[in-house]
Amino acid sequence: MKTAILFGASGFIGGYLLNDLLQSDIYSQVKIVVRKPLDLQHHKLKTIIADYQSLPQYQDELVADDVFITLGTTKKKTPNEKEYYQIDHDYPVLAAQLTLAKGAKSVFMVTAIGANARSSIFYVKTKGESERDVLALGFEHTHIFRPSMIMGNRSESRPLEKIFIKIWVGINFLLVGSLNKYKGITAREIARAMFTAAQQPAEKVKFYHWQEMQQLLK
Repeated sequence: MKTAILFGASGFIGGYLLNDLLQSDIYSQVKIVVRKPLDLQHHKLKTIIADYQSLPQYQDELVADDVFITLGTTKKKTPNEKEYYQIDHDYPVLAAQLTLAKGAKSVFMVTAIGANARSSIFYVKTKGESERDVLALGFEHTHIFRPSMIMGNRSESRPLEKIFIKIWVGINFLLVGSLNKYKGITAREIARAMFTAAQQPAEKVKFYHWQEMQQLLK
């Protein structure tokens, strides 16, 4: 049986993924790194209270086979670009570095459609640089998930996002062929795809868009 470690357990995708990991017979222990305890009890769950600044102090506890990274923020929550970059780039890369040093074999990370380190668009460039720098670490398996619009009901209020989700629901059926990677996908489906990919990580490096994630859900 394996140990999993999840960064981003309190988030939209991370919450679903945590449930999958805890319910699985494949993992005997599930570690989560959060800034404050979650209102959750489970005999397999180990909570590490840390953030980007304090994480190196806890490296000896970051021992796991599979690493799941669903960290991320929004411009509304984090308008300062330096802080945004720290959350969306520096923290995921640091988490990957520290866990790899403690023997982790596989990393599964969420970025975004169109991630490109050479882009002039800050959001796209940040996601691309996160991918680039985690890939450069050389895990045995690096699997990156690039969703477009993330569907579903969040606990927090995001009025503008709800409008975009309604738009995506209306146009999803039009996104066929090479455009299907832009189809909306639920946070629940992304989490399930990540969990499933971890059970069959044949490729050293693999990218997942809508179609590849849907194939994992069959």
